[in-house]
Amino acid sequence: MSKAQNNHLHLISPISTASKLLKFCYFITAFLLVGCGGDKTEKTTETQSETQTEDVVTTDTSTKTILCFGDSITAGYGLDDTNDAFPGVLQQKIDSLNLNYTIVNSGVSGETTAGGKGRIDWILNQDIDIFLLELGANDGLRGVNLVETATNLQSIIDAVKSKSPKTKIILAGMQLPPNMGQEYTRDFKQIFMNIAEKNDLAFIPFILKDVGGIKELNQNDGIHPTVEGHKILANTVWEVLKPLL
Repeated sequence: MSKAQNNHLHLISPISTASKLLKFCYFITAFLLVGCGGDKTEKTTETQSETQTEDVVTTDTSTKTILCFGDSITAGYGLDDTNDAFPGVLQQKIDSLNLNYTIVNSGVSGETTAGGKGRIDWILNQDIDIFLLELGANDGLRGVNLVETATNLQSIIDAVKSKSPKTKIILAGMQLPPNMGQEYTRDFKQIFMNIAEKNDLAFIPFILKDVGGIKELNQNDGIHPTVEGHKILANTVWEVLKPLL
């Protein structure tokens, strides 16, 4: 090999090496850019997925409220566990069907329609989707003037409609034993029918159907249902409630 050829090789070698290094640097840079971009895309996807999951969870956990507004029948008077009263039995039915409703028991033993009228505004400080009105029995047993009973029931209904027009109202009818007098007993029963028709309400003609007057389904006082009585009562309410869910 001549001296000139040898010199030529020494001139080419550094350029060739630099060229390879430059290509290698381009490759590394491109690789890093692709890698960073992929990481960014992955993080964005994860964030979107987490957001969507949170939205789904929020939707699934929202529940609607059914409020039972009544007297000792609703409250479960005389039962060892008030969850055995018909509102609690209804909650069991709802849960078994995976329906998104929570029942609130707002029963007060001894409550009259006047008492219900007095506390309705406080009760309406919550969102209510379905309102079950079960009052009047104590009025009848005390011989309260029928006009007063009807007026109080209408006032409660008006309060619900005014505060929450979208709330669905169910009126539970009540009947009295014959010893209260034939005329009073007949007119008392008619009150609930008239109010339900006037306000276009879902109506239970007699909430104690197949329970009232049956000794084995009532406690010793002959008025308040036993646990078994409340199960039958819950089925009676369910027939009217279920179509509204």
